[in-house]
Amino acid sequence: MASLLTLTYSSPTLDVAKGEELVTQGTPGRDLYVLESGRFVVERNGVAIATIEHSDAMIGEMSVLLGRPHSATVRAVRDSKVRVVRDAMRILEKHPELALRIAQLQSQRLDATSALLVELNREHVDKPAERNLIGRIFSTLMAPGKDLGQ
Repeated sequence: MASLLTLTYSSPTLDVAKGEELVTQGTPGRDLYVLESGRFVVERNGVAIATIEHSDAMIGEMSVLLGRPHSATVRAVRDSKVRVVRDAMRILEKHPELALRIAQLQSQRLDATSALLVELNREHVDKPAERNLIGRIFSTLMAPGKDLGQ
């Protein structure tokens, strides 16, 4: 399957200076971003939770797909460049190959997360509090989407 960069070749680019926020937690999100170059840190409630530095990575998809405000702030760690898919939900509805690629990437993330949780569960077999927390995370990951009418 084609990369996100290939699928968004005609989208405009945006240069993001070091220290600048690409998206801000709590603000509406209609656009999707695809990293061309650079590096971003993802912060939720002021806590750094991830780094985005691989070309072809997507940013802002959760807000677009869930129709919710951004759940995190994404800030450039160095000068960066992204492709901007404006009004992304409308574009996804018209371009199923792009929507499918995003679904595949989200599924890969979920698979990697659940594999990591299994590993953590094995490491904490004798720690009930940690196993309980891991079980809660598993339950949350596998719960039906309440906001989607399920």
